[in-house]
Amino acid sequence: MSGSSSSPRVRKVADRIQVIVAQLLERRIKDPRLGFVTITEVRVTGDTQQATIFYTVLGEESDLAGTAAALESAKGMIRSEVGKQLGMRHVPSLTFLRDALPESARHLEDVLAAARASDERVAAAAAAAEYAGGADPYKRHEAEADDEDEDDFDEELPRDSVALPPRPPVE
Repeated sequence: MSGSSSSPRVRKVADRIQVIVAQLLERRIKDPRLGFVTITEVRVTGDTQQATIFYTVLGEESDLAGTAAALESAKGMIRSEVGKQLGMRHVPSLTFLRDALPESARHLEDVLAAARASDERVAAAAAAAEYAGGADPYKRHEAEADDEDEDDFDEELPRDSVALPPRPPVE
């Protein structure tokens, strides 16, 4: 999502800046230090005085430093072109920030992969494990079970020993 304010005008300015900067980086800026850059988001303050441009760079750590330097040196030209294309009286000052989201997502994926591997090891160990009391910890010897079954419910109570209260009349 582009823009940091809820104002439609500010969002539109942020979206336009994102397109303009991406086109400039692709077509006009020929700095050899510039890596493969993607503009991921632009946030503009509510008064449109400042624009923060988030970008990612495909490549190695050395590409990151070179790209940051190339963007910084081209900032003036980019700002004047943004002003020309936007037709605004006051052109926002530009700040380029490397977007940490891809690295955070990659780190999160690594953590999730490690958790999955750990879960698989635990599941494999649990499948091979045996219960301390055997598969059925309530298993009894057959002789004990026969004795208990006989004692439980074989006795019948004499019928006269149960006294029930009289029923109330049905109305």
